[in-house]
Amino acid sequence: MSYLDNIRTFVRVYELGSMSAAGRDLRISPAVTSSRISQLEEHLGVRLFQRTTRSLTPTEQGQSFYRGATDILQAVESAEAQIVNITENLKGSLYVAAPLGVGRRLIAPLVPDFLKDYPDVNVRLRLTDRKVDLTTEGLDLAFFLGKPEDSNLRIRKIADVERVLCASPDYIARKGMPVCGDDLVSDGHECLSLRFPGATEFQWVLTTPAGPKRFRVTGRYESDDGDVLTDWALAGHGIAMKPVLEIADHLQTRRLVPVARQTPPEPIQMACLFTHRRRQDPKTRLFMEFMIDRIAGTFKSTAQRQQAG
Repeated sequence: MSYLDNIRTFVRVYELGSMSAAGRDLRISPAVTSSRISQLEEHLGVRLFQRTTRSLTPTEQGQSFYRGATDILQAVESAEAQIVNITENLKGSLYVAAPLGVGRRLIAPLVPDFLKDYPDVNVRLRLTDRKVDLTTEGLDLAFFLGKPEDSNLRIRKIADVERVLCASPDYIARKGMPVCGDDLVSDGHECLSLRFPGATEFQWVLTTPAGPKRFRVTGRYESDDGDVLTDWALAGHGIAMKPVLEIADHLQTRRLVPVARQTPPEPIQMACLFTHRRRQDPKTRLFMEFMIDRIAGTFKSTAQRQQAG
């Protein structure tokens, strides 16, 4: 086993805090993971981790070696990026995350087109509406809607995505048509919430004549899956705030209709998130540029059709 493989394994164990988690991430068995760490410790002549039956803690030497090890891997990846012919020799696995709606409707349909040109690349696509951690989850890049909280990550903006408050005709017939954000609160409308563990309250930021304003809406329905909110809205259970790209077909057929149109939601940013180190990987860079180009083209074509109509 190469010394570089042992270093890569050490870095993933350090970052994930677990031999088994690192093994799953690297697609190797726990025994191989443990063996690589032992080989590295023997070569260095120090203990890199304090091990118990319940925990794995980096030693002082392990913490110091981690800083140097990440520099080594980054230098190797940078060197490979400079000499590899990415149009002919692209290979390996890409770990990509995306929101459920965006992933299903935009990212997933484009993956076969990318893999058709690069048959030695494997794409591992993970779809989730929760916030992801690129480092601890071993991701090369993540598409997202909104504003990332980690300022240490790099961002490539793709487009501003229009959003709409919407409900089914059946819901409007029962509860009335809200004209603005104040109606959502004063008339006790059922607002469908996209929420995650740890959230303490729910607010919608809407555009008013005086500028953006927060409305503390309420409702009995909440989920961490955006498509579940769409299903609930279609079934007449409440009002959802959705990116237009996710519900365009339902708006066209009027299974969902816009509400509170005097105070619409602000557009939300769609972008690609990555670390500087991942950006050096040729296949990551090429995949990102491929997706950004295709997705931006989709938004441009949609806008042209709307103007023509």
